[in-house]
Amino acid sequence: MSKFNSSLYFITDSTPYSEEEFLHRVEEALAGGATLLQLREKERTTREYLQLAARVHEIALKYQVPLIIDDRVDVALAVGAEGVHVGQSDLPVADARRLMGPDKIVGATTKTVPQALEAYEQGADYLGVGAIYPTTTKVKTILTSTDTLREICEAVPIAVNAIGGLNKDNIDVLEGIPIAGICVVSAIMKAADPRQAAQQLKARAMELKLCAKQ
Repeated sequence: MSKFNSSLYFITDSTPYSEEEFLHRVEEALAGGATLLQLREKERTTREYLQLAARVHEIALKYQVPLIIDDRVDVALAVGAEGVHVGQSDLPVADARRLMGPDKIVGATTKTVPQALEAYEQGADYLGVGAIYPTTTKVKTILTSTDTLREICEAVPIAVNAIGGLNKDNIDVLEGIPIAGICVVSAIMKAADPRQAAQQLKARAMELKLCAKQ
């Protein structure tokens, strides 16, 4: 597996933006300190997803930040991305691992301890756990309690990241839970200044020591 740091995991949403504005925001987020980048596209055709992924990967390589492709192993392999992320209704982790090979990053969304253990046993390198708060992104959200988040952290030896409606003003709820970091979408993507938003989030996360388990 590639080495990675998920302390500030930035997940994209290109929906409201032109391609150039979107790519600018991605670059600003990486310049601001995002440590892991996930390209998440639910609406694009495979070819459109590929073309955008190739451009995003160029930016990610420039900042030496691993690019994770949401859901699509074929797109991840085609653009040489560093990893893939699968949800509970996507390809099983074991199949994603088999297709991606041993050296790529495979992440999984989990909401319960049994799901977390299964993903770990099938070869996941990290878990995204949430939603901690309701989100505005176009994904189905089921809230996960901080108690469950803590139990998952204690159940598996891999990186666990909190996700769901997180921003610099509400992440204090995660203090003391041994997560590897936080995942954010809107807090950076919709910010007036994505670079500053990333910097402020990272500073607050470091202050609260929200990156214990890398």
